[in-house]
Amino acid sequence: MRLLIISQMSHYRRGDQIVGWGPTVQEIDHLAEIFDEVRHIACLHEEVAPSSSLPYSSERISLVPVPMVGGEGLVQKLDVVRMIPLFIRTILSELSGADVVHVRCPANTSLIAILLLALVRKPKVRWVKYAGNWRPEGQESWSYKVQRWWLQKGLHRGVATINGRWANQPQHLHTFFNPCLTDDELSQARVSSSEKQLAAPVKLLFVGRLEKAKGVARALNILASLAKKGVPAELDLVGDGPEREDFETLATKLGVTDRITFHGWLARPALAPLYESAHIMVFPTDSEGWPKVLSEAMAYGVVPVCSSVSSIPQYLEEFGTGKMFQPDDVEGFSGAIAGYYSSPATWKKESEMGIKAAQSFTYSNYLKAVRSLLNLQGLGLGRIPESPAPAKRDSNSHAVVV
Repeated sequence: MRLLIISQMSHYRRGDQIVGWGPTVQEIDHLAEIFDEVRHIACLHEEVAPSSSLPYSSERISLVPVPMVGGEGLVQKLDVVRMIPLFIRTILSELSGADVVHVRCPANTSLIAILLLALVRKPKVRWVKYAGNWRPEGQESWSYKVQRWWLQKGLHRGVATINGRWANQPQHLHTFFNPCLTDDELSQARVSSSEKQLAAPVKLLFVGRLEKAKGVARALNILASLAKKGVPAELDLVGDGPEREDFETLATKLGVTDRITFHGWLARPALAPLYESAHIMVFPTDSEGWPKVLSEAMAYGVVPVCSSVSSIPQYLEEFGTGKMFQPDDVEGFSGAIAGYYSSPATWKKESEMGIKAAQSFTYSNYLKAVRSLLNLQGLGLGRIPESPAPAKRDSNSHAVVV
């Protein structure tokens, strides 16, 4: 049984390996455990791979490379139009041999894919994942608006999974948790966090792309605000981006350089020690679907203090952990952290609630949900094992480029 994945995920060559964005690579590795073959239409770059990239571990995965297109400038936007015929030919040639198609939105490539799905008959089983904010506020790309409207109307003629539960949600839209933890990782995280206590200094953690839209400048200002309140705190920033130097300058201006560590991108295994030591995940982002780093952090007993955007407030209220504020409410963020510092018992209770909630984000639960979702469309997964073996990461294995 063949699964076709269509995305705009970036891939790179690292020696004789094909590597890609670590969290998505791991998710696709696990999906490959329930299919005979996975072909992935996605972007292949010639640049050096970021350190956050990982190789696929499953030999069932083949990459069907297409060029990276899109961007903020006029030339980049026109380049999307120029490459549309290539994308259409590639997608149509792969659709004909697929049993299931899985499109990962939002992106330029995925927009073309869902438009094509309204016109073609094969395959009959279609699953679109919209990973972004389903009910955004403020300005955003017209492409994102079109993709949500198309999926809301069901014009792709399949099911779609989204973050959060929303009023008037049609039956073909299913609320899904973004997976990020193996059962072994969850067990190890529980062991390492079982004795964790909140004590000085309060260890703050941010994981994500270093850019204004993700709230990095706000995180630095939150740290400065805590210093003014007399709360001893330290901030670990994991991630990178072209604005990093600006944030390093801002840290100096705010006088918090000695309390910040810029780690750059780290692969998932290297994140574990930071999750183990962290008390608070600071995430003052402008917009997000549901960040996987929140689930990973909760597994280690890290309490989220986040923006009140998209599905984040829904889930955290359901889980009974964390605090949410408008993205630019620096004083709200710092006040909540100061409140935890003055009441470690409250922090501990919410830490334990987060650990419990992290179970919802395991790959084993995800695969059960995927199986049920596809069976709703009459696929019949009799050939797929009920309890697939977890993907094992082998540094010598890699996806094949076709």
